Amino acid sequence: MLSLPSTVRNWLAVEPVDMRGSFDALAGHTRHLGHDPADGHLYVFVNRRHTLMKMLFFERSGYCLLSKRLERGTFEQPDVTGDARQLRLDATTLSMWMEGVALRAPRRRRYVAKAPRGS
Repeated sequence: MLSLPSTVRNWLAVEPVDMRGSFDALAGHTRHLGHDPADGHLYVFVNRRHTLMKMLFFERSGYCLLSKRLERGTFEQPDVTGDARQLRLDATTLSMWMEGVALRAPRRRRYVAKAPRGS
């Protein structure tokens, strides 16, 4: 579990990112989104297949890079409205998303009546 101060904002990049890069490449993506990577906020990036996530965070002594790779399933991105390049996530939503909880509205199964047995 990741514990950060309440003043930290969590930003999710909507577009997939090439995950071969490390600190500097993700800092560049952060600048591309219009933020300063050293501002103390958490920046979250996912790959094209949504199976790998990396988070960049700057603290007093330097950058921290956290990553998580799913063995099964994918990180389901929250719904995006318009042409947004980033989403702000609260701590609870980020935690649920990291654990694989789907953030989209659940789909209801359609009830199909079965024929009684023996008919």
